[in-house]
Amino acid sequence: MSKEEPAPELGIGMVGYAFMGAAHSQGWRTAGRVFDLPLRPRMAAVCGRDREQVDAAAARLGWGAAETDWRALIARDDIQLVDICTPGDSHAEIAIAALEAGKHVLCEKPLANTVAEAEAMVEAARAAAARGQIAMVGFNYRRVPALAYARQLVEEGKLGALRHVRVQYLQDWITDPEFPLVWRLQKEHAGSGALGDLGAHIVDLAQHLAGEPLVGVSAMTETFVKERPLPAASSGLAASGGTGRGPVTVDDAALFTGRLASGALASFEVSRFAAGRKNALSIELNGEHGSIAFELERLNELSYHDHTEPAVSAGFRRILVTEPEHPYLAAWWPPGHGLGYEHTFVHQARDLVHAIASGEQPSPSFEEGLQVQRVLSAVEESAAKNSVYTHVA
Repeated sequence: MSKEEPAPELGIGMVGYAFMGAAHSQGWRTAGRVFDLPLRPRMAAVCGRDREQVDAAAARLGWGAAETDWRALIARDDIQLVDICTPGDSHAEIAIAALEAGKHVLCEKPLANTVAEAEAMVEAARAAAARGQIAMVGFNYRRVPALAYARQLVEEGKLGALRHVRVQYLQDWITDPEFPLVWRLQKEHAGSGALGDLGAHIVDLAQHLAGEPLVGVSAMTETFVKERPLPAASSGLAASGGTGRGPVTVDDAALFTGRLASGALASFEVSRFAAGRKNALSIELNGEHGSIAFELERLNELSYHDHTEPAVSAGFRRILVTEPEHPYLAAWWPPGHGLGYEHTFVHQARDLVHAIASGEQPSPSFEEGLQVQRVLSAVEESAAKNSVYTHVA
């Protein structure tokens, strides 16, 4: 009895192996075991600068080999897709080099640290698309089944004309003023602070769910702790036993309002100083015919209000998004058995593999990543203009 021919392999090379690298690895390890994929992801090699640490990461995360130079990883013949999980200051260089080398690219959000870098990445992606290559940005929250279902409801016209979008993304991991000056708190590496890290997610999500772009913003940002202890391991102070502090050069929190292309109003809040909030992303859309609301910390649920029903019985109702008819869920567990954060990366890998096999450019594209970058840049520009306050007695 002949066996069915296995699907062709897709060699993956990943640059970076910390938090996002571990999450992406989970996606690549799992996608082909859950979904029927047209290509078989093979975790060929992972790259990091420290030989001992990257070797350990390769063994722990399931990669076949380790490299210490991303250029060597890109040059490998057994790699067709380069997955970029590094700080934002290296995204453009690695992505452009990978695309020019004929590789497909997945790049973590935000796409870059500046609009100019993002524009260069888009140009490289356009040239690569003409050669049949794929480039995608890793906005993984689009792959939460409840949010994918929310997008379907909007597309079906369940909300009617959109009136409001309000979004928050709140964390508290740097409320301690003695938390060290890690790379995420340095503009040269991160581009911006809570704005780029958290704001990129909710700007993309708001535009994606609404199905239209932001066309204007007005903003304020603040850095609450101006200096922090230098990490001993990276500052060279550990050997001498010395201590030191360095300036925080990014925002700790940002507030901004916006207007969507249709005229709908939007409000955004991001903070790393919201004590008690761990990963609290929430979004609500209000339209003429109804509303939808979602909280990431209850990610298997979507709240929906049908405003066309009689007021005497109408109200928000809880939809448990675990049915096989809901996005992605036919491949998982019986109804009521919820999914978690890590599944968004499995779904991301699944969608990207299908795009590569079909030759269709996926979403979010580098162009969509550039749009988010332009919004973030406009927020920073507006916040700089609004930094001088008028005293109100």
